[in-house]
Amino acid sequence: MPQTHAVGQRVRRIDSPPKLTGQERFTGDLRVPGMLVARPVPSPYAHARIRGIDASRALQIPGVVRVLSADDLPIARDSAGAPVKAPIASGEAVYAGQFVALVLAESDAAAQDGVAAVEVDYEPLPVITTLDEALDPSSPHIRETRQQANDEEAAMHNADAATQAEENDELDAAANVSSSVHFTRGDVAAGFAAADAVVEFTIESLTVHQGYLEPQVCLVDIEPLGDLTVYTSTQAAFYCRTRVAETVNVPTQRVNVVPMPVGGGFGGKFVLIEPLVAAAALAVGRPVLLHYSRMDDFLAGNPAPDCRISVKLGATRAGDITALEARLVFDTGSSGGSPLQIAAILLGGYYRFPNLEIRGHEVLTNKPGAGAYRAPGAQQATFAIESAVDELARKLDLDPLEFRLQNCAVEGDERPNGGAWPRIGLKECLQALQAHPAWQNRDSARAHGRGVGIAVGGWPGGIEPATAVCRLDANGKLTVVLGSVDLTGTNTTFAQIAAETFGMSAEEIEVNTAATDSAPFAGGTGGSKITYTVGMAVQRAAEDARRQILAVASEALEASVEDLEIADGMVQVRGVPGSGISLKDIANRTMGFAARNEPVYGTGSTAIRESAPGFAAHLVEVEIDEVTGESRPVRYVAVQDVGFAINPAEVEAQIHGGVAQGLGWALYEGMVYDADGQLLTATLMDYALPRAEMVPPIETVLVEVPAEHGAYGAKGIGEPPAIPGPATVANAIRDLTGHRILSIPIRPEILATALWEQASMSAAD
Repeated sequence: MPQTHAVGQRVRRIDSPPKLTGQERFTGDLRVPGMLVARPVPSPYAHARIRGIDASRALQIPGVVRVLSADDLPIARDSAGAPVKAPIASGEAVYAGQFVALVLAESDAAAQDGVAAVEVDYEPLPVITTLDEALDPSSPHIRETRQQANDEEAAMHNADAATQAEENDELDAAANVSSSVHFTRGDVAAGFAAADAVVEFTIESLTVHQGYLEPQVCLVDIEPLGDLTVYTSTQAAFYCRTRVAETVNVPTQRVNVVPMPVGGGFGGKFVLIEPLVAAAALAVGRPVLLHYSRMDDFLAGNPAPDCRISVKLGATRAGDITALEARLVFDTGSSGGSPLQIAAILLGGYYRFPNLEIRGHEVLTNKPGAGAYRAPGAQQATFAIESAVDELARKLDLDPLEFRLQNCAVEGDERPNGGAWPRIGLKECLQALQAHPAWQNRDSARAHGRGVGIAVGGWPGGIEPATAVCRLDANGKLTVVLGSVDLTGTNTTFAQIAAETFGMSAEEIEVNTAATDSAPFAGGTGGSKITYTVGMAVQRAAEDARRQILAVASEALEASVEDLEIADGMVQVRGVPGSGISLKDIANRTMGFAARNEPVYGTGSTAIRESAPGFAAHLVEVEIDEVTGESRPVRYVAVQDVGFAINPAEVEAQIHGGVAQGLGWALYEGMVYDADGQLLTATLMDYALPRAEMVPPIETVLVEVPAEHGAYGAKGIGEPPAIPGPATVANAIRDLTGHRILSIPIRPEILATALWEQASMSAAD
């Protein structure tokens, strides 16, 4: 790659100063004249018929203005009369914590008092809470009024997830099976017959919350003529606008979404409460703010689903994988739309499987609807396949890294859905990890009482069209205008891309995320696609603006465009430093009453059709307290193919965050429901997130396998670092203890019990 001066450099995030100093304004900080505060009335039952709502006592409380049920809201309904895509019950509550009404008041205190005074008459109904109950054809449906699944958000994360499989076996007839998948290749029976060793087991994963710092929040302001301005912590402004418009039956052009700074999303903040808040604002004709409490977020959010995956894997003594058979069941809660499809593709996509059969089902239960969480479905699928690969290598007495290298997928290899992998860096990541001192010196770590585990993980990447604008302002400064939400520092990356085009530093480029009324289109920030898709649009917009600037300068300097260059805010004849014209002078020639030239307004668009997959290979060293069963990661190495690191500091930060979240999946996080569908982990006192002291030092190794269509070869890097963690830790525990833990999170009591049973059996022998 040619020498660069802006991209490839470590640059401070442009959004850091206001956030670090506390000056940033988030949605919950906003106040507008006439605003009402909304508080939800949640259902105490996981499934119940709503026979009546009495709000008379609530309305007597000073400050309480209205109590709204679904019947009071102007929202679209399906053929059965149920609200479409709005998180409020209409005649039937289908999970504990679902909103059955909203109390609107002049203050939050009054709203909370109003909630306590609302009386709801419930008739409890049968509850489905487990995967087995949901799969049972004799079980009743989780709701009396059925709704259609919504796969839009899954498709925004990955194009493969948009594909629906046809019904494929007898389980599809079960009332609560909402989707299924079936992939097959070759002769699985013959593949296992040719194997010298076979491993077979079933893994389980609990429901996991995204763990963002800022709970769900939205403020909807209403204009006198009924137009809506939606201030929200969303990852997808244009998708949010569409959902709001469809839900409240207004033209899209009458909804303006202002994407506010997001205090963490990780896939959970595409759209959840915005349509409901918009409907409430229309119902009362006043602005409405709904700000979840932490408990609201646990009870009525959209967490990653629990699942069960069975895997059977065979290979020869020579280390060639011969067959894979897998069964997946994902719990999608009370609304369809789980990551079943992409989980199945990834489970059978990391390695070359000449014979495979993968079946999967998505089931409904009386729990909150499932949502996306940083690489949805990948953690669970990777935990299953990487545990099996690791165990099979041990059974064959093969080096687990060499075994992976021998069988790993490369460009052109087929995925379970029939699509071929484009150029990928999985092999390069494994080779880099193989050369790392942590792997080379693993025997020394084991001698010091540490288990060493490795695992890989990958993400195919999302694609979605995007447009960007680059304009020259009157003061001679350049501004990039975008419609993508800056969730992870991408606006800094885009400043670097534009700066590279103009020979400037990133600090000299202004980058603005505009509201939907004025922003160029961009897809949702998720699926590791924003840098990949919007980045190239920014590069093209900057190049377009540069051409326009050079054309104006060519006329002013009476020189050929080919002889001009831009340096230090000046356009000059190449090799003649004193012959230049400043960008401010060019701006004066394109704006103003007597300007002779057209304003500089560059545009760039992309509609990339091939995704840019990202892969990672992780290693962890783990120590274990054999008495308490506490596992403590003490060293972590994360190798990742990043295409090209436009901002290495930010890339490394993304990897650090992903590793921390992967450790949360592995050891700490899980939402637990009882048989009645009641959430037992509804506060941060009960739901454990990894703290700073729980995360070891993280060494990052950046591998650069350029993406063909990405700006300067860059690809999305957000998803892959969060994927291998659970399998990596489980493999390290297996390495140290000889025990294979098959459920996550691997809590101390689970491991202590396993070690005690193992010790008891050894003593008996």
